[in-house]
Amino acid sequence: MTPQMIDRLWQAFLDTLFMVGVSAGIAVLAGIPLALFLVTSGPEGIFPAPRANRVVGTLVNGFRAVPFIVLLVALIPFTRLVAGTTIGVWAAIVPLSVSATPFFARIAEVSLREVDAGLIEAAQSLGCRRRHILAHVLLPEALPGIVGGFTITVVSMIGASAMAGAVGAGGLGDVAIRYGYQRFDTTVMSVVIAILIALVCLVQRVGDTAVRRLRAR
Repeated sequence: MTPQMIDRLWQAFLDTLFMVGVSAGIAVLAGIPLALFLVTSGPEGIFPAPRANRVVGTLVNGFRAVPFIVLLVALIPFTRLVAGTTIGVWAAIVPLSVSATPFFARIAEVSLREVDAGLIEAAQSLGCRRRHILAHVLLPEALPGIVGGFTITVVSMIGASAMAGAVGAGGLGDVAIRYGYQRFDTTVMSVVIAILIALVCLVQRVGDTAVRRLRAR
C-alpha cells in the first residue's frame, strides 16, 4: 500500500469519526428530550398530552421506517438547505442525525418506561415537582439503559456513515467504494473493513464498560 493511500485512509478515518461524533451529539441532544416527551405525554404520563403524543410518535415511527439509503436521497433538498452542499462530510451529518435521532429516542424511551413506577409515585407523594421527577428520578434511573442504547445507536451510525460514502459523503465508505470496489483493490477494501470492525468493537467495549459502572453505583 502506498504512502498516499495510507494518508488517504487516515484522513477518511478522521472524517468518519467527525461525521459520527457530530451526528451522535445531535442525536443525544434531540433524542433524549424527544424520549422524555414520548414517555411523559402519554395518557398515564406526568405531562399528559395524548394527541401530541400520537402525532410525535407517528412522526418518529415514520422516520424509523425509512431505510437510511432512501432517507439519504430523500433529504437531499433539506441537506442542501442546511449544509449548503450535498456531498462531503457536512452533507452526511444531516441525514445521519435525522436518521439516528428517532432511533435513539425510541431506545431511550424504552429505558425510561422501565423505571419503577413506585419511585415516581413516591417522589410525587413527597411533593416533588414534575420537572424534578424528570431530572432526579427518571433520567438517573434510566441512565444505564440510555447509555446502552446510545452505544447501539453509534454502532449503527458507523455502518450508516460507510453507506453514505456510496453517494460522496466522504469517510471510510467513500474510500472503500472508490478505491476498493471501483478499482478492484482488495487490499484497500480489506483494510477499510478491518478499521470499521475495530472501531465498532472499541465503541461497544467503551459503552459496555460505562453501563456496568453506572449499574454498580
